[in-house]
Amino acid sequence: MKMQLKVIGMHCKSCELLIMNSLEELGVKSKADYKKGIIDVEFDESKLSKERIIEAIEKEGYKVK
Repeated sequence: MKMQLKVIGMHCKSCELLIMNSLEELGVKSKADYKKGIIDVEFDESKLSKERIIEAIEKEGYKVK
């Protein structure tokens, strides 16, 4: 499944990398854009839920809308 999430609190490249690395550990392909405050994710719905992805992002200190 592919989807786009709005992430509040990303303000630099390091923020992008922190989130993308965290999601990569879950097996999620992602591309973040801190300037737009969005992240595109691609994942296998049979192995992972949207809620788990949001939880991983919020665990890093960001808010997902």
